[in-house]
Amino acid sequence: MNKKERQNQIKRLIQSTPVSTQEAIKQHLETQGISVTQATLSRDLREIGLLKLRNESGKLYYSLADTGSSVFSSEIRSYIRHVSRAEFMLVCHTNLGEADVLANLIDDERRPEILGTVAGADTLLVICRDKMAASQFETDLLANL
Repeated sequence: MNKKERQNQIKRLIQSTPVSTQEAIKQHLETQGISVTQATLSRDLREIGLLKLRNESGKLYYSLADTGSSVFSSEIRSYIRHVSRAEFMLVCHTNLGEADVLANLIDDERRPEILGTVAGADTLLVICRDKMAASQFETDLLANL
């Protein structure tokens, strides 16, 4: 099976069943006769653009990224617990293990006013081009929280 077919199989799984771990995806692939290493699976998930979202009860699950939506969707806002601004930088606090997900979403937007992000386990630093960009980005992030 080639890479494209394997990734399509992963997409079908994610769309049909709530899956919360890479191990569950790997096991599903194995039941379909598809053997994959952990490194290959991780790369596939990144290339597909899978996100880990939180359902109503707080449990994480994989979801396909909606390329037509903005980073400021209600699901994405659910990652943010608190935002503080210092001059041209924002510090976003998330639940443990979610800062890197938020960083990837912001980076994928490729907004010209965002110079970059640095993620820890539960804290994300967003470096903006200037104070005005940081202020507007903060407003966007906090809208409808």
